[in-house]
Amino acid sequence: MTFADWISEPVNWFFLAFGLVVLFCGFRVVTAKNVVHAALYLVGALAGTAALFLLLSAEFVAWVLVLVYIGAVIVLFLFGIMITRAPTGLDEGLDSEQKALPALLSAAVFVMMAWASIDAFGTELITSTGSPTATELLGQSLLGRFVIPFEIVGFILLAALVGGITVARRDLTPAEEEERSAV
Repeated sequence: MTFADWISEPVNWFFLAFGLVVLFCGFRVVTAKNVVHAALYLVGALAGTAALFLLLSAEFVAWVLVLVYIGAVIVLFLFGIMITRAPTGLDEGLDSEQKALPALLSAAVFVMMAWASIDAFGTELITSTGSPTATELLGQSLLGRFVIPFEIVGFILLAALVGGITVARRDLTPAEEEERSAV
């Protein structure tokens, strides 16, 4: 397939647009000096990834990504920042001079994964062998046979959330309260 053939298909335009959004947001996640901004860029990267899954007709994976990662994990991350009273301003410790080694390692991992993908598939055109799995079928499978493990995992996650809040949230001494109100 030539570049002219690839660019002539409208779905590839959407893929390119969403891919660029994911790349930009992913880059900003690791370069943002404000932890809240990094979390919001992570939301953008995950939303772009969900859009890419929708383009691949993997609607269940896309909506699980939206519900679980964007709807739960990012909210939990932001609540964790707020509950622990972590500093949300600029962190000068994040502006390190040692950027060459992480950039080199990232490039090496990318080259290795690209080489492995090309070695495994080559120029073979991957075609769809049928219709995608219906979300209804996946839902019946998860909430039919696996409903008890599903509920147990939900209960364990709730207990972990309550425990995390209890550990992170400690009562301030009167001196700490006075110092905090003076600021």
